[in-house]
Amino acid sequence: MLTRKEIGEMGENAAATLLIEKGYKILERNYRVGHLEVDIIAQKDDTIVFIEVKTRSVNCLVSPQEAVNNRKRNLIVNAADSYMRNFNRTENVRLDVITVFHQYGKVVSVEHIADAFIPEVRTY
Repeated sequence: MLTRKEIGEMGENAAATLLIEKGYKILERNYRVGHLEVDIIAQKDDTIVFIEVKTRSVNCLVSPQEAVNNRKRNLIVNAADSYMRNFNRTENVRLDVITVFHQYGKVVSVEHIADAFIPEVRTY
């Protein structure tokens, strides 16, 4: 039986493979700044994409999309903001979710949800 960490790594590897197949360039994996983390940061054309990967068993009760709640969305937005500032990036930004379902330790489906959520506008 796989550990939670191994399941997460399996899902992130499947997500990264899908992104590369779709022509994305992976810039970072498991980007951390303080307590913030983004699973995958990728680039396609003139857009930097911040991706949350959710891996679940095929018989789970809560869908992976539902697991990306408001608190998690805010953390991703803050991490994306930090990344763009720290690396002086000026490209467009998109926030995506990739859902991965597994059964008996094998990936059975991967779905990429582009523009999964839109952050609230910040005022400074």
